Amino acid sequence: MNFLELINKCLVELNYKQVTDFSELTKNEHKKLINILNVLNSEVCSSDRWSFLQRKKSFVLPKNTGEVENTINGKIETLYIDGVKYNYCEDFEKFFQNSQPSNTYSFYDDKILLPVFNQDKNVDILYYTSNYAKDGENNEKAVLENYNDISVIPALFAEPILVYGACMRLKGNPQHIRFNYWLSMYKDALANMRSRISCSADYAPEVKIHRK
Repeated sequence: MNFLELINKCLVELNYKQVTDFSELTKNEHKKLINILNVLNSEVCSSDRWSFLQRKKSFVLPKNTGEVENTINGKIETLYIDGVKYNYCEDFEKFFQNSQPSNTYSFYDDKILLPVFNQDKNVDILYYTSNYAKDGENNEKAVLENYNDISVIPALFAEPILVYGACMRLKGNPQHIRFNYWLSMYKDALANMRSRISCSADYAPEVKIHRK
């Protein structure tokens, strides 16, 4: 379900008039809804280590090179050099003094700091992407902004999570006649997503929605 379809689903739930084109979304309520959908999409995606956000990047570290541009748009989970796991070291200054702990990496000035080797090395990085949307050609991007953009949340869960969650946020009133229904559908969709896509039976991420 693309962004325009999500918005129209929300408009139906809110008893508002649907639109046929993205350019018609000019009212204040439309703009609030667009913003809320993006905030909610980001909050759900960033709240835990969801398997649908897992990505891998590989590159060759040239010999005698101790730093590379950090092109990872997200949070690194694991870094391997020639199959050996390296752990994150918070004290980046040690890398400039060549006194860092063995098998570690760090960050400084948008660069990944690595040990210097006398030969080329293969680097594999496992990470969780911070791109929470995709465009019409399936290219990842940060936010939902065009009519044919989609959330990276699996389609089975994206609609109920985003539609019902956004309606709750837009109204923000527990006394609203449909608020409890939206809350129930939202919570059920999150629970289903947890049980269906968690990496392990022992791993159960939590997502919280804050009332305003």
